[in-house]
Amino acid sequence: MVQLVTYDDRLYFRKQIAAMHHDRKRVFIDRMGWDLPVVDGQYEIDQFDTDDAVYLLDLDQSGRVHLGSIRLLPTTKPHILGSLFPQLCQTAVPTGEDVWEITRLCMTPGLQRGESRKIRDRLGAAAIEFGLLYGINRYTMVAAKTWFSQFHEMGWHCDRLGPLQDVNGEVLGALVAYVTPLSLQALRRKSGVGNLLLKNGYYAEAA
Repeated sequence: MVQLVTYDDRLYFRKQIAAMHHDRKRVFIDRMGWDLPVVDGQYEIDQFDTDDAVYLLDLDQSGRVHLGSIRLLPTTKPHILGSLFPQLCQTAVPTGEDVWEITRLCMTPGLQRGESRKIRDRLGAAAIEFGLLYGINRYTMVAAKTWFSQFHEMGWHCDRLGPLQDVNGEVLGALVAYVTPLSLQALRRKSGVGNLLLKNGYYAEAA
């Protein structure tokens, strides 16, 4: 299941959120070597983990164990593409009430490759559900070149916002992904599930 966690819900999911930050440190800092802040020696928490951030948590059946997650940021507030990588866009960085950013896709280390892909696909479908529910038309993303083919494989309808660029030894690009019922159908087919997004224990209905 995928749990939607907003600022108002975080008190009820503090252990799961802590596990997410712990796994983000293991993935992005320990394994990938990114230069990111570390809190208390074990949590990756950056300047964009604010009250405005929304988290989608893929949890086990008990609802206690973090399996994977993504962070969603409104582009009307500081976000990664606009604040750190605007040069990846050929024109202006897309912003607005109907444009959000997807960041920090993270699967807990140690999962089998097949299971990791299932979690990735569920989170993608849940992000589209969230977008349809909350009036989001587009998501922006900053991603390594190696991820571009995976987004299309998952069923995302994407366009590149500018040319690929070498940033500190890594080839990065910016993408825009369109939030449509057709996108949701494609991602649901890929993930093999129907409604995914839980809000306070109840399924949220998306088109």
